[in-house]
Parts: sequence; C-alpha cells; structure tokens
Amino acid sequence: MKIASNTKLITRNNKIGRYTTFASLAILGIGLYISFTAPEAFSWSLGALVIGFLLSQVGLTYSSKFGKSPRPDESLTQALKGLEDKFTLYHYESPTNHLLVGPAGVWVLLPYFQAGTIRYNAAKNRWTQKGGNFFLKAFGQENLGRPDTEIQYGINETRKFLEKQLPGTELPEIRAALLFFNEKTELAVEGAPYPAIKADKAKDFFRKRVKDMGIAPDLLAKILAVLPPGE
Repeated sequence: MKIASNTKLITRNNKIGRYTTFASLAILGIGLYISFTAPEAFSWSLGALVIGFLLSQVGLTYSSKFGKSPRPDESLTQALKGLEDKFTLYHYESPTNHLLVGPAGVWVLLPYFQAGTIRYNAAKNRWTQKGGNFFLKAFGQENLGRPDTEIQYGINETRKFLEKQLPGTELPEIRAALLFFNEKTELAVEGAPYPAIKADKAKDFFRKRVKDMGIAPDLLAKILAVLPPGE
C-alpha cells in the first residue's frame, strides 16, 4: 500500500495544539489570579476563564488529532499496512481527511477511538455511544459526534472534487467506512447504512471488497492521476 500524507499540515496543526494549550493554561492562570487578588474585577476574571476554557478545547482537539502518537493517520496506516500497492491511502491530501483509493473503490475513512458500545438506531438514523470515559466525554474528547454528518460531508466533497477533475467521467460510488481502534469498543450496528468495523478486521474487509465491488483498472488509474502520488 502506498501512502500520501500531508506532513506539513500535520506539523503545523501539532504546533497549533501545543501553543493553544499553553496559551489556555496561561490565561486560565491569569483569570484565577485576578479572582483571588482583585475580586472587584470579576468581569475580567470571568472573561479570562471563558477564553482560557475555549482555547483549551481547541488545544485538546488539535492535540488529540495531531499531537499524541499514534495519531489517527498513523493508526489507519498501521491497520491497513499489508494491502497491495494498488491501494493508496491519503492523509489530509484529498477532499476528506482520510481516503483510501484502490481496487476496492474509493472509500472515505473515519477513525474512532471511543470505548463503550456503539449502536446504530435505524428508526432515527442515529449513531449512539453508551459507556466510555466519562471525564473525556464531559470535555468533548470522547463523544462519538455525528458520524452520519461527517460521512455525508466526506462523500459529497470527494464526489465534487472528482467531478471537477474528471468531467464527463462516469465515477464509481463513493463509499465510507467507520473504523474503531479501541479494544474496549463493542459494535451493535445491524442495519447501519455504512460499515462499522474493528480496526484489526480492516485489511480483510477491503480485500473482500475488491471481489465484491471492485473498480475497473482504467478508471482507477484516472482517479489516482488527479490525486497526489503516494510513496
């Protein structure tokens, strides 16, 4: 498998995570100092605490994605390592964060590290999470979010990009898969519109898709030609 990774973006966002975290701690410290030493300046103290908290959330988000190792891109690379060289895995080098293109087609990949039980409610078209780390969820770091919205955005952006780059070409269906990396995750996703799989099953999943829903070699070559080369 080939890899195309935007290392400049990863490095830049890593720095943003570190700098905003340091800045948030400094501002929170100033807010606490004012609250103890100048109670009459309550509005200044409150403002500093609010700004510090918001910056801390930005720092945590960037640090979780681009700071601590293994990062999502590293985890995906490791999980799919061993796929044949006709596959290329793109990290931040395509219209969506993580894209796999190869004989199995074009796949938007969404990595998740949440623990607990992940369910799909077909009646409400909703993904839910039960359990997991309460502290991290309280600070927005282990919430499942809205996979349906993220998936649709990734599919739409990828389709628009390919339509622009390959006008008049009959494009394949853009598919998506959710990959879960936490060993404590349990999946109850019967009826889900998109596959949700444990990371250790990912290679087998995509190898089987080559037989089930493969893409013509000439069309694959056209798609790869409009994306950055992998190594």
